[in-house]
Amino acid sequence: MKNIQIKKSPLAILITLAAFTALTMNGCAESQKLKSKSGAQLWAENCQRCHNTPSPSSFSHDQWTTIGLHMQTRALITDEERDKIVAFLRQ
Repeated sequence: MKNIQIKKSPLAILITLAAFTALTMNGCAESQKLKSKSGAQLWAENCQRCHNTPSPSSFSHDQWTTIGLHMQTRALITDEERDKIVAFLRQ
């Protein structure tokens, strides 16, 4: 079996590094946007299209936690988003 060597040009390496840097920086910007959003904003963006806003007294503290965990998997939201939404709903 032959050993094949692939030559990497400096330009290809530079382009790869630039692309990686751009993607990383964009991801950080998105993370900062998420951190600045309130539970009410996250609710409006992720939940309200399917649900009316329930009364906080509709469910107990533990029930809200369970509902948050269940809906997190269905809505594909992060733990941080779930926690903010559940805190908003418990108010």
